[in-house]
Amino acid sequence: MEEYMLIFRHEDGRKIASPEQMQVWMKQTMDWIGGIAAQNKFVVGNGLHFDESRVVGYNGVVTNGPFGDIKETLGGYITVKAVSVDEAVAFAKGSPVLQGEGNTVEVRRIAKGDGVH
Repeated sequence: MEEYMLIFRHEDGRKIASPEQMQVWMKQTMDWIGGIAAQNKFVVGNGLHFDESRVVGYNGVVTNGPFGDIKETLGGYITVKAVSVDEAVAFAKGSPVLQGEGNTVEVRRIAKGDGVH
């Protein structure tokens, strides 16, 4: 079994939801993750804050961001165990993140010293 990272991208992270909507989304997310965990396939996950973030570029140039240059934001990730990329994609399709128009879930196999770059 391989591990895959499901990366949550929000088309416009500057949109602020109401506290009530955030509570609904958090419950949906916890229920979704709970379903994966019930199959013993959830590994870890975290949301990412937008404050106190920086982008370090070539020659050590540091900018506030990442929101300064791009509209899309990285909202968080989870890692799951799956027998194939197709199973990981099936998990991703259930993500509440996809309720937002333009939002995506990127699915990437985690390299574990297997020589794949």
